[in-house]
Amino acid sequence: MKKIREILTRLKNNNLLLYYIWTEFVRLKGKKALEKYTDLEAVTNMYFAYSRRYPNLKNPTLFSEKMQWLKLYYHNPNMEIAADKYEVRNFIKQKGYANLLNKLIQVFEKVEDIQLDKLPEKFVLKASHGSSWNLIVNNKSKINWFLWKRILKSWLKHNIFWNGREWVYKNSKPRLVCEAYLEDKSGALMDYKFHCFHGKPMFIQANNGRGQKVHAQNFYDLNWKLAPFGKDLTPLPEVNIPKPHCFKEMLKIAKDLAAEFLYVRVDFYEVNKKIIFGELTFFPASGMPDFKPPEYDKIWGDFLILPNKTAKINTDEST
Repeated sequence: MKKIREILTRLKNNNLLLYYIWTEFVRLKGKKALEKYTDLEAVTNMYFAYSRRYPNLKNPTLFSEKMQWLKLYYHNPNMEIAADKYEVRNFIKQKGYANLLNKLIQVFEKVEDIQLDKLPEKFVLKASHGSSWNLIVNNKSKINWFLWKRILKSWLKHNIFWNGREWVYKNSKPRLVCEAYLEDKSGALMDYKFHCFHGKPMFIQANNGRGQKVHAQNFYDLNWKLAPFGKDLTPLPEVNIPKPHCFKEMLKIAKDLAAEFLYVRVDFYEVNKKIIFGELTFFPASGMPDFKPPEYDKIWGDFLILPNKTAKINTDEST
């Protein structure tokens, strides 16, 4: 099943028409699931479909199990604000980091409001209410806007909460955020993802060669020593990803932004030795068990302490 999923993913990522069909399929499947399943049923079904086993929610020990528990039984209202790709800008400003925000060009609530002739040649469009719903435009004249406008419309009609019950997106207002295109003089735009537990950064996920033939996604500890595990992708020790120039400052900011959250992934870009804020993510890959090797699911699970889990597990099954 997982192998088939990987093949289908490669196919739709390399064919825009298939990507549109897949986008609509996921949207309609999610809408149907919302009507058919409770939050508990949807979460456990999704976990089983991914791993062929059900999560232990009565006594969760794995990181992936605790992620599902947090979906069902834990709410921090600021997580909704922080997860929204537009509203998070105010969150960042209130924290005193307005200088880290990428330039905002425009915000659209309808695809029909996008006037391409008034946009720069290069820009990025991202859905404020979802994950990985991004269109990176480095030459707008070479984009298949006939299909992409349909994909954008599908995003606006979708709610990522339907599929994986990530409640932080449930009430998000669907919008398309248009921001400046980021590029580094070196030609290698790097992003660094700080995985934080109880306000403390523990590991940094660094990506090199995204979208290229060799895509390295390595994890490092706070001393920039390569960690012996990966998430979704197996680490590539032979690929040397240098520590960011602004590492100490990133570490300090990540700790500050993560202070009130049990777990959050704080993403940054480094553009010509300048930090640009990316996003805050609470359920990477919807919290599915994707560690390589799998025993790190338990090791990460030990870092995350759930609040009053035995008391809350018997409450209403839906959020």
